[in-house]
Amino acid sequence: MLADSLINFLLGIMLLAYSDPIVHFLGIPVTEERFYPNILGAVLFGIGIALLIEYKRKGIFIGLGLGGAISINMTGGMVLLFWLVFGDLAIPVQGTIILWILVFILVGISAMELLVFLKKQ
Repeated sequence: MLADSLINFLLGIMLLAYSDPIVHFLGIPVTEERFYPNILGAVLFGIGIALLIEYKRKGIFIGLGLGGAISINMTGGMVLLFWLVFGDLAIPVQGTIILWILVFILVGISAMELLVFLKKQ
């Protein structure tokens, strides 16, 4: 599980840093848009965090659970937020509205879940 976590971290970081040199080094298809590789990188990075949390847990294997869901949703939501604020996306207004709703759902619900979890500890 630790190896899987590290692989997800590495893939996530490479996709978050998606650039021509990385694309050519990896031999993956080239795309002009950086948005989708970055979002996938954020999700993979979040999965890496979730797997690391699971690896560190003592006891029987239960699954990723709440910590994993928070990690994945928060990293995906934060990268999407970054794109909306700094990415100069050329998308219609309704696309921008939908993406902002996703940010509020992903980051907002994850933050509330984390607060509830921490209060129970």
